[in-house]
Amino acid sequence: MANGKGMSIKTIVAIGIGSALFVILGRFGSIPSGVPNTNIETAYALLALMALLYGPVAGLLVGLIGHTLKDAIFYGSPWFSWVIASAIVGLIIGLAARNIRIHEGEFGTGELIRFNIYQIIANAAAWFVIAPVLDILIYAEPSNKVFTQGLVAGVANIVTVAVLGSVLTVAYAKTRTKTGSLTKQA
Repeated sequence: MANGKGMSIKTIVAIGIGSALFVILGRFGSIPSGVPNTNIETAYALLALMALLYGPVAGLLVGLIGHTLKDAIFYGSPWFSWVIASAIVGLIIGLAARNIRIHEGEFGTGELIRFNIYQIIANAAAWFVIAPVLDILIYAEPSNKVFTQGLVAGVANIVTVAVLGSVLTVAYAKTRTKTGSLTKQA
């Protein structure tokens, strides 16, 4: 937040860029899983990084806007149960950012473990519970179908964020000056 008056310009720009990258990765960084309408999505590694860097509101909005645009552009209309689930993933990981010192250049084993615990909780809640339940409530989809899709999507997103998200967070942290260092930060 900028002086308690709302989001900073930097955060607003990050939301726009993050949403656009979510769309691009959703189109060109998706791998079919073998389960209908369910892909392995690299976009969730980016969503996790954006949520860590810019917080819960930015994480929620990148997931919400990015997934809505991706569905609208490539499938004709958004599938809101999954859009909401993506927003929840960004929100939960963004809330966890308070406990992870990525901006301080200190992203060791403890931070990496905390990051992965939080992302597992976020993805499990979103894909094992929220998306399937909303699929049933909003679209009257059969429960066996949507819970299978949710399980596959959740596991795929957990693994994707654990691998690619961890690489991105460690790489970002290495660009930051460690707290207490005499080196000037850009």
